[in-house]
Amino acid sequence: MEIKVTVKQLGKKHPVLSEKKIEIAYEDITITLENLLKLIVRQQVEAFNAQSFELEDQDYTKIPVENYLNILTDTGKVGFGSIYNEKKANIQKAQENAILAFEDGMFVVFYNDEQLENLTQTIDLSLQHTFAFIRLTFLAGSYW
Repeated sequence: MEIKVTVKQLGKKHPVLSEKKIEIAYEDITITLENLLKLIVRQQVEAFNAQSFELEDQDYTKIPVENYLNILTDTGKVGFGSIYNEKKANIQKAQENAILAFEDGMFVVFYNDEQLENLTQTIDLSLQHTFAFIRLTFLAGSYW
């Protein structure tokens, strides 16, 4: 099943980091938030693990195309797509981390502008609304 996902980060000059469609291995029309998060994490980890790795002594300079810097700064992330750590991500550990991060309030999930507040909440995927994942940034400091 294909779902639409928007990832945002509050407080950034360009808050939308990406908006894309993700194919998850699920066929039913209803799903719990916990299962949805696990399926999305599984898909993302599998995509990450499928990427090629480059060792530092084999790194080649990648020549940016015109307006490349503007595109990178608009997305809020600058990089050339090289991964130097050859270790593959663990799907189960990544899923546990995602669930814990949600429970700890590190990010929130919206479905058609409605906040999904607990992991057992059921979502109707037949509506085909866009999911919005918003990463929360906590402020640090003191009152002096």
